[in-house]
Amino acid sequence: MGIVRDTGVVVTGAGGGIGAALARRFAAGGARVVVNDLDAAKAEAVAAEIGATAVPGDASDVVEAAREALGGRVDVYCANAGVAPSGGPEAEEDLWETAWDVNVMAHVRAARKLLPEWLDRGSGRFVSTVSAAGLLTMLGSAPYSVSKHAALAFAEWLSLTYRHCGIDVHAICPQGVRTDMLRGTGPAGDLVLVPTAIEPAQVADALFEGMAAGRFLILPHPEVADYYAARATDPDRWLRGMNHLQRKLEEEL
Repeated sequence: MGIVRDTGVVVTGAGGGIGAALARRFAAGGARVVVNDLDAAKAEAVAAEIGATAVPGDASDVVEAAREALGGRVDVYCANAGVAPSGGPEAEEDLWETAWDVNVMAHVRAARKLLPEWLDRGSGRFVSTVSAAGLLTMLGSAPYSVSKHAALAFAEWLSLTYRHCGIDVHAICPQGVRTDMLRGTGPAGDLVLVPTAIEPAQVADALFEGMAAGRFLILPHPEVADYYAARATDPDRWLRGMNHLQRKLEEEL
């Protein structure tokens, strides 16, 4: 808890789910928290609950307003807002664009505004809610899988480029989490994610454990490390296994 006390923290997509859990945990640790969400009413409700400040709006353009709300300094930025449209190459162009914009470019735009401040003082913490889909994949949603791979790649790049400058980066990669997003994943989510789904608060717990240990990769579902290793060491076997799940999904539809 001591590593966040009196720090200025921004959490995007914090009107519910993982974002709200992160905001609650940072506030409980003594941080000054900005709750961001496109839904102003949800952002304000969470902020009122935890004694934080609501700064509603687009996650791509929240840094300046959040910095002002925190008295001129952002110490921790949680790029948590995300979307998960279904479909493959046939998905509409605007769904692909939205997934790329929210799941990747919002992170890039935030980092662009935060890095000068952080590099100047030699400290800062960037937390990216990626999902296990960024390490593995997600049946039924190519836009989500592809953009989450990119989000992980960007977080990795930030870490390897700036860790010697005092900047910490963490990539949170859970499987199923009991949120509205999970409920919207349909049969694919029911098959792959629901059986092992955890509560949002458990994701926040995993992040705090990872921050204390200085870990980049935050795995609320520890078994994801084994899946990730299997994917890397024997990709054909892993792809066959995932295709088996795909065929099972098609049989159930």
